Amino acid sequence: MGSGGLLLSRFSLKGKTALVTGASRGLGRAMAIGLAEAGADIIGAGISDMTEVKAEAEKAGSTFYGIRADLSDRVQRSGVIQRALEEKGKIDILVNNSGIIRRAPAAEYSMEDWRAVLELNTDAVFQLSTEAGRHMLERGSGKIINIASMLSFQGGLRVPAYTASKHAIAGLTKALSNEWAGKGICVNAIAPGYMETDNTEALRMDEERNAFIQSRIPAGRWGLPEDLKGPVVFLSSDASNYVSGHILAVDGGWLNF
Repeated sequence: MGSGGLLLSRFSLKGKTALVTGASRGLGRAMAIGLAEAGADIIGAGISDMTEVKAEAEKAGSTFYGIRADLSDRVQRSGVIQRALEEKGKIDILVNNSGIIRRAPAAEYSMEDWRAVLELNTDAVFQLSTEAGRHMLERGSGKIINIASMLSFQGGLRVPAYTASKHAIAGLTKALSNEWAGKGICVNAIAPGYMETDNTEALRMDEERNAFIQSRIPAGRWGLPEDLKGPVVFLSSDASNYVSGHILAVDGGWLNF
């Protein structure tokens, strides 16, 4: 095998098992398929139907196992890691993708909305990461990839809970990395820019706001879910074994503008 083949082999996920939350659509679906295309077997967790992503993963040559659970419910999500281990015997990669956003002016923002966003976007990530982390610590290896946001760095408008939750994800990523990087577990985050997903449909339908956002992105376009395939494969693979505690912006240059 030539040197190029040796390098590319470090990106292979053959023999790995990846648990992806919110894998049924949007960013989670694209990342799950990207991981499958790199050779990983996929476990999807969430409340939505996963028939289509299962078919795509299997088409890529992967196996797919779905766990139906409401990750905003502490009791339901407490069984996800155990069910994954019972099915596959190990978790090499955890992608904490599930999340919600609720919009309202800060002065009118309800505590119900605040609590709902923090419960899924932050509490669930901490719980799944620590439960999977205990398993990874026993094995001495693992990759955890959290999904951060441009609002891990900025304040945003009318999304106080989402902004708080994504700042928390950035901090949690660094905190877990500090404890676990020396024990074979890399904890990183991907911060997507403005992406074409269900969560941003309202923004894209607002002609004035959409025009401003696109003018503000040096790449000149909204990101696509497929733009996360390469980054998530890299952070899941042996090619990133000396990368930990990093928040990788996939934003078309937004943060630099």
